[in-house]
Amino acid sequence: MALDPGLLEILACPDDKGPLRYLPDEDILYNPRLGRTYPIQEGIPVLLISESTDLDESERRRLDEITTDGSQSSSPEA
Repeated sequence: MALDPGLLEILACPDDKGPLRYLPDEDILYNPRLGRTYPIQEGIPVLLISESTDLDESERRRLDEITTDGSQSSSPEA
């Protein structure tokens, strides 16, 4: 289930308040600045730092390659 584009515009990382990249095929939101992902469960973003996953360098590179090919990004301001 894809996230609503309007929702993506207002989502921000709870830690650094910056935009997140949406990876619908993996059901995650990705913060490339911190190398962290947030899960999407049943169509609901779980933006809790305690529920996030810190990525190793190889996984960060993989997601960076995917997201530079046109994934949707959220913005901290509407």
